[in-house]
Amino acid sequence: MSPAGEGDGRPQAPGAVRRIASGALPVLVALVDGLVVNGLTPGLGTWLALVAAGALLLRRRAPEAAVLAGLPGLYLGHIAFAPLIALYCVAVRRGHALVGVAGAAAVAVAWFLPHPAAGLSSLALDRETALLALDCCGVAAGVVVLGRSVRSRQERLRAATERRAWENQVLTERVLATERNRLAREMHDVVAHKVSLISLQAGALQVGRPGDTDVRTTARTIHELSAQTLTELRHLVGVLRTAGDPDAQGAPGTGLAGLTDLVRDSGLAVDLDVSIPPAPLPEPVERAAYRTVQEALTNIRKHAPGARARVRVRCAAGLHVEVHNTAPCRVSARPALPGGGHGLVGLRERAHLLGGDFHAAPAPDGGFTVKAVFPVGWTGPRHSAGASAT
Repeated sequence: MSPAGEGDGRPQAPGAVRRIASGALPVLVALVDGLVVNGLTPGLGTWLALVAAGALLLRRRAPEAAVLAGLPGLYLGHIAFAPLIALYCVAVRRGHALVGVAGAAAVAVAWFLPHPAAGLSSLALDRETALLALDCCGVAAGVVVLGRSVRSRQERLRAATERRAWENQVLTERVLATERNRLAREMHDVVAHKVSLISLQAGALQVGRPGDTDVRTTARTIHELSAQTLTELRHLVGVLRTAGDPDAQGAPGTGLAGLTDLVRDSGLAVDLDVSIPPAPLPEPVERAAYRTVQEALTNIRKHAPGARARVRVRCAAGLHVEVHNTAPCRVSARPALPGGGHGLVGLRERAHLLGGDFHAAPAPDGGFTVKAVFPVGWTGPRHSAGASAT
């Protein structure tokens, strides 16, 4: 692997080159100004110009020192660029405006006073002197105003950057919270459904005779259900490790195509009527429809033993899911199943996040009906303040 910047046609370390150029350019400008004004012959003015130009190397860490180093050259050597550049840096880098005002006053006075000082008595209160004073004060004040304007713009840009970073952090946390809620619902659905099936089969195994074919079949079913549950949980844990990844998919077989296997393995008498649209639906919508049917069947096994169920799935102005069961016809003799108490709440939250609707209520015939509608044009989660399954 070749070093960065080799063979790609780009200059190496462009950031470093820009930093060096921006640091050296003001020094070169001040140096040229001093040499043009004072000449190449060594003298006091030339040396003062060199000191003022060299002091600009300190303009970022100690701009006040650069201003003080440039004042003698401004007064004795008639240079201008070095002290003005240093004054600009004071205005940009110092938050207190009085520092810039004091520097501007010092530069204006050094620029205005004649050299030698004995010539001060020759100044007259006339138009020419007034114009000279206005020029000195105007240039110094203008540099300070320019520097303060640049500082204000930098502060606004910094504040906007920090606000954008904060908004991105809040958005990321919200997305992660939504993903955690989704995974919590997935975990609840997987455990509640599959564990209830395992418990149902274990109850049948308890009343069977050792050596019967049915006992062996039931044991094999328990083994298969346990393996399926482990696979789904392992997949969800893998998704949890990539929490916040929008491309993370649900557990395999949790779409409309998996409803047939879900109903077959439910251990219930179910009439399944599914109309799958020709065009594929968004994966979260299909997964939500699957989990709705799964949770409804789990609740039927828990609370309506012996009831018949009807599952209808239609796609017309949205994906409509309806699960209805008749009244229970017998009392369950199998062990009681654990209940989280959040199944229907989680289904409602899932539907609302997708922009859909959910309704669950007792039916007139003594049974129970669960209805959900999901938009087929879903593009992203809708944040909701409702409860979430945990």
